[in-house]
Amino acid sequence: MVELDAKAVELRGLWRRYTEDGDERAREGLVVAYAPLVKYVALRIGAGLPAHVEEADLVSYGLGGLIEAIERFEPERGAKFEAFALKRIRGAIIDELRTLDWVPRSVRSRARELEQAHSKLENRLGRTPTEEELAEAVGLSEAELQEALLEIANSAVLALDEMWSDAAGSRTALRDLISDPEAPDPERELASTEVREQLAEAIETLPERERTVIALYYYRGLTLREIGQVLGVTESRVSQLHTKAVLQLRSKLG
Repeated sequence: MVELDAKAVELRGLWRRYTEDGDERAREGLVVAYAPLVKYVALRIGAGLPAHVEEADLVSYGLGGLIEAIERFEPERGAKFEAFALKRIRGAIIDELRTLDWVPRSVRSRARELEQAHSKLENRLGRTPTEEELAEAVGLSEAELQEALLEIANSAVLALDEMWSDAAGSRTALRDLISDPEAPDPERELASTEVREQLAEAIETLPERERTVIALYYYRGLTLREIGQVLGVTESRVSQLHTKAVLQLRSKLG
C-alpha cells in the first residue's frame, strides 16, 4: 500500500513538472512509467496477427501513441490517463499496420463478400443466417467457410477498431463505443449517441455465442484463449466466432 502511494505521488509530481514547467525529463519519466501499457496493447493486438508480425515492431508503433497521449492529456479534467492512453496507443499501432497494408487482397475481398452475403441473407430471411446458409450463399462448404473465417481472423487488424462516421461526420472507433461504460474517458462524450445505440441494437441481434464472444472480448478484456475455456471450444473456434460476429456488425452498420 505504501509502495502504491509512493508511486502515485511520484506520478503526480511528474505530471505537475511536465504540464506546468514543460520539463522534458518529466515527460521521459512519464513515458517510462506508462510503458507497460504499450506492452499490454501490443500483446493483445499481436495475439490476433500472423506470426511474422514482430511484437517489438508493435511496441515501437505504440510508443508514438503513448507519447502523443502524454502530450495531449489534461490532468486537471480529472479523467483517468490509462483509459485515454490505451486508445491512443491502440490507434497508433492500427494506423501503422494499415500503412504497411500487409493484408492480402484476396482476404479483404473474401471478407467483403461474406459481409455482403450476410446482409442480403438477413434482409431476405428476416433473421441472422446460419453458417450453413451463409456458406451456401457464397458457394462454399461449411468447412471452407470456417477456414475462410479463420484466414480473415488471422489477417485482420481488430475490425472493431475501424473508424466509422455518423450523420454529422463525427468519426469514432466502434470498439470505443462498447468499452467499459464505467471507465472515465474524456473522449467518450464525443462519441455519437446515435451510433452507440445502433451498435447496441446490432449486438443484441447476434446469436448467443457470438454475442458472448463480443461481450467477453470487448467488455471484459478476456483473450480468445480464455474465452475458449469459458465456452468449452478451441481458440480457433472463438476466433472464427469473433470474425463472424464482426462481419455481422459491419453489415448491419455499413
